[in-house]
Amino acid sequence: MVLRSFLLACSVALVPVATAHAATPNEQATARIFNTVRTDPERLAMFMRQFPKGADLHNHLVGAIYAESYLKWAAQDGLCINTGSNRILPEACATPAKPDQVPATALSHNAQATNSLIDALSMRDFVPTAQDRSGHDHFFATFDKFGPAAERHSGDSLAEAMERAARDHVSYVEFMISPALGGMIGAGFKHPLHNEDFSAAMDGLKAEIPTLVAAARKETDAMEQQAHAVLHCGTAEARPGCAVTVRYLYQTLRVLPPQAVFSQLYAGYEVVKADPRFVGVNFVCPEDDLVAMRDYDLHMRMFHALNAVYPDVKLSLHAGEITPGQVPPEGLDHHIRAAMDEAGAKRIGHGVDVAWEKDPDRLLQDMARKQVMVEINLTSNDVILNIKGKDHPFALYRRAGVPMALSTDDEGVSRGDLTQEYVRAATTWPLSYQEFKTLSRNGLTYAFVPGESLWQGTTLNPACKTENSKSCTDFLAKNEKARLQMALEEKFSNFEAETVKNPLFQN
Repeated sequence: MVLRSFLLACSVALVPVATAHAATPNEQATARIFNTVRTDPERLAMFMRQFPKGADLHNHLVGAIYAESYLKWAAQDGLCINTGSNRILPEACATPAKPDQVPATALSHNAQATNSLIDALSMRDFVPTAQDRSGHDHFFATFDKFGPAAERHSGDSLAEAMERAARDHVSYVEFMISPALGGMIGAGFKHPLHNEDFSAAMDGLKAEIPTLVAAARKETDAMEQQAHAVLHCGTAEARPGCAVTVRYLYQTLRVLPPQAVFSQLYAGYEVVKADPRFVGVNFVCPEDDLVAMRDYDLHMRMFHALNAVYPDVKLSLHAGEITPGQVPPEGLDHHIRAAMDEAGAKRIGHGVDVAWEKDPDRLLQDMARKQVMVEINLTSNDVILNIKGKDHPFALYRRAGVPMALSTDDEGVSRGDLTQEYVRAATTWPLSYQEFKTLSRNGLTYAFVPGESLWQGTTLNPACKTENSKSCTDFLAKNEKARLQMALEEKFSNFEAETVKNPLFQN
């Protein structure tokens, strides 16, 4: 029976690796198959594509879209392309056309221009030049270049990302989005922040908050309606992406003056309070930016102050996405610690600089004790920070017992997907099949989706210890997180049953 099988499996999957063992015949056989195919690139990719993945918790929707889609939408909207700067312009080409401008509709007949644009709008085939010197700068420059095509296609973007998640066998995604952000930033500039008097700043902004929240919800409604129409959700022709559970983190920009950062955060917390589709707040933009570095501690105090007013709003914060040499040594010494202790983040995005923080061993102990999960973005850290392979602190977090889950960050710009992240992990570290199941389960365990967990540490919630019991049925009905976790266990059982019968995975 499915329930009995995964009860045994999960009772051992989250214990230290040295004592973990496969629990069912199919799981044992699948673990042996994994050990065989991990050195066979093609079969490993097939295995990991089909492997059930609990969640993608670090995914910027605007960066999840492939350049080809942005160019297609630019053509649909009649936009112009600047071939000199390789960017999409927000309007049609001038008449007569300028020498360095072509209509996006003309790209279908110009392979050279199209390929140059795809390279400029993504990390595809990136090679440093004197004018484009680093992966970091190239990556962050892409967003302005495709921005005009993204503005009117948030629903198309959501549909593309949901469909890719389904193809990757991902159950749940928390997309970072910023609806109505411009109004929130503008409100901040009208209400200066004086001497970190956050209470007074909230009083000044309070009258505008309902309108800003309503605008954010309206934009999100329109995005979802368009996405569901594209995917034919609710019809007999529904695409697989319709089955992916989606929630949102409200993302704010941290490279603006303090009053504009605070207004975004305040409004973002209010959006989470008002709309159950939003399950938390994050903030974005390069961590090494001069403003982001200068105001980092101030931003942590902003979060701390808002947490006192909104204790139920959860935070996943980008922290430690910096490396030695990129910033001075003292710039590396406390960002993860401050995000956890001062801001109260439940999850850390990236966490690459952990070994350079003050007292890293104590920090790792505290992260493990508090169960602060790290969202691991292997491809992103490679192409942006040049952190490759075993240079990544994944093994350090693993040794310290800090929970982790793999995520994509900006899969369109990076030209990847969640399967690629799992393959990278499998080819870099000697992880067991059980450890990959733990990474997958962690995605749902540490998701901000509401409800109690199916698990209490390494044991099943008491309500579900008896198979097919009324108490378990009632528990699952009341707790969305537990329902997603139960569904993942059933997917594992089905995956293992199919894998052991697949002749392509036999020796």
